[in-house]
Amino acid sequence: MREGFDYAGGGADVDRLPARPKATFWQSGHTPTLVAAFLYFDLAFMVWVLLGPLAPDIAKTLQLTAAQKGLMVATPTLAGALLRVVNGLLVDRIGPKRSGAISQIIVIAGLFTAWAMGVNSFAGTLALGVILGFAGASFAIALPLASRWYPPEHQGKAMGLAGMGNSGTVLAALFAPALAKLFGWNAVLGLACIPLAIVFVAYMLMAKDAPNAPAPKKLTAYFQPLKLPDAWWLMGFYAVTFGGFVGLAASLPIYFTDRFELSTITAGYCTAACVFAGSLVRPLGGALADRIGGVKALSVVFVVAALALAGVSAAQSVASALTLFVLAMLALGTGNGAVFQLVPQRFQAEIGVMTGLVGMAGGVGGFYLASSLGVAKQLTGSFSAGFLIFAGLALVALAGLRLVEGRWRATWTSGARI
Repeated sequence: MREGFDYAGGGADVDRLPARPKATFWQSGHTPTLVAAFLYFDLAFMVWVLLGPLAPDIAKTLQLTAAQKGLMVATPTLAGALLRVVNGLLVDRIGPKRSGAISQIIVIAGLFTAWAMGVNSFAGTLALGVILGFAGASFAIALPLASRWYPPEHQGKAMGLAGMGNSGTVLAALFAPALAKLFGWNAVLGLACIPLAIVFVAYMLMAKDAPNAPAPKKLTAYFQPLKLPDAWWLMGFYAVTFGGFVGLAASLPIYFTDRFELSTITAGYCTAACVFAGSLVRPLGGALADRIGGVKALSVVFVVAALALAGVSAAQSVASALTLFVLAMLALGTGNGAVFQLVPQRFQAEIGVMTGLVGMAGGVGGFYLASSLGVAKQLTGSFSAGFLIFAGLALVALAGLRLVEGRWRATWTSGARI
């Protein structure tokens, strides 16, 4: 024992002891779990939007109407939105690793059954869409699985790296049409099971639940934030930003093949370019909101998205439509990050619950956009009305933002820019 050091109350030597350096990001958590969460999220998002790139071929085989095509690609989005709440409950009660394993098994079994038995009717596509909703609900599992391992100062990095799995939507757009041309669209459902099974094995070997899991919440706790107007505002804003992103990701293959008669493969490449743009800027959107405030960032997002989507309604060439879609996706992807810069400022104590509720609202927005585009095409012969209405919703969101920004700045006390 060193002389002069008081172990009970401190002593003169305490000040001379070197401070412990803070652990780096890679030292502070569990890297294998972070990698497993990313892989699970990435492949889950890939199959979540799988019906979009396959929609032109499926519609031709099953002789679907424009409205039926829209509803088919929108169903996984709505199912994923609702199932995020279910998965949030499961994560609290049995842990994220088990919840993720159950979800992956359901998706793999559903796709395998669809491949083996064939999808021979419109009702069959809707049933498959519900199963794929479990993949979309992976958001509520993968993020807690990774983030619970990391201290507050590294939460942004952990959530950002795990959340990069939304780039899986690019994989579906790039590869599904080409595989469908080589083997048939039904075979793609079976082929998707191969990478899903590989990731499932890796997930089971690498993922581990964090030891400091919070106690399960009562069911009523999940709905407490809904009593507050700010929760509804944030959900509404995310319904426009993420809803626009995922709704376009599911619908663009149909748009490019129907509007400009592109091949499914070329339409897939166009869709991939748009989706990649939206996925890439999500972390940048959060950083921008940190710098200038979430309200200012969202204000720009809503204006740009509204103008771009209104422009798409009148686009006369592939080049002009593609340029405007990329611009819209850049705005919407930025908005996704900006909304989640605001959520923890208002609901820090309820961040887990609010993540699920806001995510659910985003899925509902995506369902509306994808299905409304199909209805507009069937009723008017053009997608234009669907884009114009959603552009109008972006302007409504902007008006709502102007309505609440003063109160938010006056009453929120997080210390971060609003």
